[in-house]
Amino acid sequence: MPKTRSHYVCNQCAAESPQYFGKCPSCHAWNSLEEQIVKSNPAAATPIGLTATARLNGKKRASSTTSVQARSSLTFEQISDHPQARVSSGYTELDRVLGGGIVPGSLVLIGGDPGIGKSTLLLQVANQLGSQHRVLYVCAEESGQQVKLRSHRLGIGKQPPVQLQQRSAEEAAAATGDPGPNLYVLPETDLETVLAELESLKPTVAVIDSIQALYYSALGSAPGSVSQVRECTSALMHVAKREHITLFIVGHVTKEGAIAGPKVLEHLVDTVLYFEGDRFASHRLLRSVKNRFGATHELGVFEMADRGLAEVSNPSELFLGNREEVAPGTATIVACEGTRPIVVELQALVSPTSYSSPRRSTTGIEYNRLLQILAVLEKRVGIPLSKLDAYVASSGGLNVGEPAADLGVAVAVAASFRDRVVDAKTVLIGEVGLGGQIRPVSQIELRLKEAAKLGFKRAIIPKGQTVPDIDLEIIPVAKVLDAMIAALPGQPRHTVEAVPDAVEAS
Repeated sequence: MPKTRSHYVCNQCAAESPQYFGKCPSCHAWNSLEEQIVKSNPAAATPIGLTATARLNGKKRASSTTSVQARSSLTFEQISDHPQARVSSGYTELDRVLGGGIVPGSLVLIGGDPGIGKSTLLLQVANQLGSQHRVLYVCAEESGQQVKLRSHRLGIGKQPPVQLQQRSAEEAAAATGDPGPNLYVLPETDLETVLAELESLKPTVAVIDSIQALYYSALGSAPGSVSQVRECTSALMHVAKREHITLFIVGHVTKEGAIAGPKVLEHLVDTVLYFEGDRFASHRLLRSVKNRFGATHELGVFEMADRGLAEVSNPSELFLGNREEVAPGTATIVACEGTRPIVVELQALVSPTSYSSPRRSTTGIEYNRLLQILAVLEKRVGIPLSKLDAYVASSGGLNVGEPAADLGVAVAVAASFRDRVVDAKTVLIGEVGLGGQIRPVSQIELRLKEAAKLGFKRAIIPKGQTVPDIDLEIIPVAKVLDAMIAALPGQPRHTVEAVPDAVEAS
């Protein structure tokens, strides 16, 4: 009978400890140790040096009986610099985030909240790739029938006759797309079976849905534990690199929004993508936080519809909102996600507080960044925000974390305080320093070209930045007060007390 013992594993660094500590002795993270029950079963241990197929047969690999030959190293000049041909996923937005397409033999980890659309996206990608490449879809959380039922909703494969009769002729015709004979489905949770199928089938692309559901029988811990996730990912990585198989791995996330499992999971893979979105909104954002073969922080935009995810080719229109009637406290910025400029509308509202401490609330804007901008407005401009509640939100809930949005936030707050309207054809770009100065930002040419393409006429930017010859009226400013004078001309629509003289002089 196998013996059992318990030990504690850190969910941040995977360090093991025989007893519980409030703080991990290795990485010093608080409340990160989790208890795991381990069964010692020597008979189930797997000898080192066996392939997945040989492990199932209980035989050693033939090459392991021979002496291992030393591999000679190469100089940097001897290494071939012939670029690998990338494979298109069939979706331009996903190719953009991956850096131009799928790199053969790479590991891509996709995380996101439950129900956000990770499995939907990968099933649609597998269907697109299945027309030209061999694809294996490992569904560790569903049966094969459940995957096919979900594919019918997405218009993949032929619908059952009953469902076709309940649909219109147009929907029925669009729903009969055959994914072809190259899309294979494997409903399996055992790691050794999955590895054997990968080595036998040798697909171009494989999808693992999800890594927390795979189970390695040689380990006594439960599926989804730190040791299981680490060992399963490591075994999949070796097979993928050896057979040049691209792996898309679905990862669960914790309540804090980080990918569940040890941090080493993100170090093992080549690319880490996060699928984000508000469950009350239809758009979904695919963001890269790590990419060995492309730029990080690239952004792909999708929209969830009845027939699955659809690409959004121009996300600026999605986050601009209705520009026909602009309310006071609204400003427009041009944010950059990787190499993609996105025009975003910001809204601010300030009102007298009924509490001893005024409220500060943000949606899409970093909270500490807002506090810093409010302090600059009160100290350098003279707006008495210490007695006012302040609310700032970005249109569509897009997370704008870059400093180039500072000027838009500052002008939106001042416009709400003075009850004035910023011109709908004006964009604001710039970082606000603690001294009230406007600092330069990166990729100014991309931002201005995107604004001009969408019909904007003026751009308020930091003074001293080199701008291209573009059909925009450029207004350079050095101080945040100069930006407010340029963006808020005219008189307020209502009388507002405690308006600073410098701003009122505009």
